[in-house]
Amino acid sequence: MAKIQEICLFLLLAFSIGRVSEARSAIGVYELKKGNFSVKLTNYGAIVVSVFLPDRNGKLDDVVLGFDSIEDYKNDTAYFGAIVGRVANRIKGAQFILNGKKYKLVPNEGNNMFHGGPKGFSDVVWQVESYNTDSHITFTYNSTNGEEGFPGDLRVSVTYMLINTNQFSIIMRATPLSKATPVNLASHTYWNLAGHSSGDVFSHQVQLLADKITPVDNELIPTGDILPVKGTPYDFLHIREVKSKFYELPNGYDINYVLKYEGDGHFHKAAVVYESKSGRKMELWTNQPGLQFYTSNLIETVKGKGGVTYNNYDAICLETQGFPDAVNHPHFPSQIVKPGESSRGKDCHLQSLEGAGDDKTRAKIVIQGI
Repeated sequence: MAKIQEICLFLLLAFSIGRVSEARSAIGVYELKKGNFSVKLTNYGAIVVSVFLPDRNGKLDDVVLGFDSIEDYKNDTAYFGAIVGRVANRIKGAQFILNGKKYKLVPNEGNNMFHGGPKGFSDVVWQVESYNTDSHITFTYNSTNGEEGFPGDLRVSVTYMLINTNQFSIIMRATPLSKATPVNLASHTYWNLAGHSSGDVFSHQVQLLADKITPVDNELIPTGDILPVKGTPYDFLHIREVKSKFYELPNGYDINYVLKYEGDGHFHKAAVVYESKSGRKMELWTNQPGLQFYTSNLIETVKGKGGVTYNNYDAICLETQGFPDAVNHPHFPSQIVKPGESSRGKDCHLQSLEGAGDDKTRAKIVIQGI
């Protein structure tokens, strides 16, 4: 049985699911809604379009950045809300060697590959495979041998599922069908707990339970070193505002954190985010080895939902992942998935959101690799 990389995302959100287009490959937007909470998604890029949560006064806000139209997502270069792959983050020189063979990939950031290439999983139409209004919707995508230069056919599925009252999950599976291949899927949602239109996230308080980073060169490619965060602007072991050491860095935060990962298959808390004005709080749990902390440094003057103009530093991304460029660093945790294997994967992610209205509702997201 082929090794399956499975990601389970449990979001403690209440919702009901809208109708799905009869044409499985037609692009649609699907609303999941119940009570004060709602989520919208599209099968273009398996994107999370919106997440509405109440603040401490019961006022609803959309807490993720995005667009009003599918055409805007097609022209997007920031990966708003998308599932990115076949390999998230950067691959140096858009190449790697696997089993003695060099694979040349399609570069899309200078000479390097970023988030799966010019047409990664964020830029394809996923088919609607199954749907039940009370339980789930499943999107699937068949990535072919040689797509963006990667070896082997790969079947990928994403299931958005209602688990219990106020629980919402996303299950992502990647199954190699013919050859060993690197796989590193990530959810690239831009969070602003004050609301997507509220401006910068400098006052958001962040805790990252990681004591090391993988430093990068001027192209944001890991050098191969693993360095401690203590005494640097990257130290978020104790919760503090994003702005507190922000200006000690030249371009904001965009770095992979080495989590205190034990490899035991259990969830470990990786991050906490709190926004004091709204009272909203988010926690993230994972068994993945890495977490990319990104302060949306490259979205200047992007026209988003409702005509809002997004600017640099208007959101936080917390991307659980394997280490960037792991295919070119043998001492990094491996991302290679082989046909014929059946073993537990390494990526697991739990995220909880807490609205602060009179009827406090918590949201939990779990991404679990198998």
